[in-house]
Amino acid sequence: MLRIDSLAKRYGDVVALDNCSFEVDRGRMLGFLGPNGAGKTTAMRAVFGLVKPDAGTVTWNGTEIDDEARRRFGYMPEQRGLYPRMKVADQVAYMGRLHGMYKTEAQQAANSWLDRLGLEDRKDSTLESLSHGNQQRVQLAVALVHDPELLVLDEPFSGLDPIATETMAEILTEEAAAGKAVVFSSHQLDVVEDLCEDVAIINAGSVVVEGIVKKLKDAAPIRHIEIELDEGAEELLSDLDGIRRVTQKGNVHTAIVDAGTDVRVLLQKAHQTGAVRHFTYTTPSLTDLFREAVR
Repeated sequence: MLRIDSLAKRYGDVVALDNCSFEVDRGRMLGFLGPNGAGKTTAMRAVFGLVKPDAGTVTWNGTEIDDEARRRFGYMPEQRGLYPRMKVADQVAYMGRLHGMYKTEAQQAANSWLDRLGLEDRKDSTLESLSHGNQQRVQLAVALVHDPELLVLDEPFSGLDPIATETMAEILTEEAAAGKAVVFSSHQLDVVEDLCEDVAIINAGSVVVEGIVKKLKDAAPIRHIEIELDEGAEELLSDLDGIRRVTQKGNVHTAIVDAGTDVRVLLQKAHQTGAVRHFTYTTPSLTDLFREAVR
């Protein structure tokens, strides 16, 4: 288990982390979410000793993390951490050797991961000649090449097309199923909701929401309504108690309401107004939870 406990970090007057705490178990995938500047990258860098916190601890399996433990971790930074003019296959294998792999073992693993990530025809290309999305794939291959126990990925889906996103999602799911602990940050909340069992939302340096996604949604104080009428939906929603927010796209109105709001009256009046083309009442999406947490 990776445990981040009460981390604090300041850069002058800027508070990067403020009593930040969360954990991720082996075999689990945690989405680490937050607005820009919330402290996600700082917390991730602390796992690898790239940031020295002012207070708090980072442990793996209950023990303070040292260099030997970090050799068993995989890290994918948001900013490129690779050599732009080095050939892709050589670079992935080299990084594997830095993690303690033998030369032949590292070369085989590098080729295997590059094939899996759809880069079999770019192994002899330099990194700088690749597109942003393909550079992301190489960065993931580097994080995976040494078969790490823990994966920490900072915005791994950034710049990927839908096919590459699907491939990366499959790989991360497989790694978690194989008993690895996986934590990644992302602004693509729909991807996080599809992939992750657990989530931690950080805001202004502190984790403000943490837990199992399904349980958080069930226990949330809000619900999500989506209704489509030919006309009159806006007036109906304005009369409903507990409305927190309403958005509109064409004839489709989406509302966030208090969990205790009785929507039966809304539905009854909607049927009286005209044909109800679409109506849903559900627990909030992860996007809804995120907005409420950081608002």
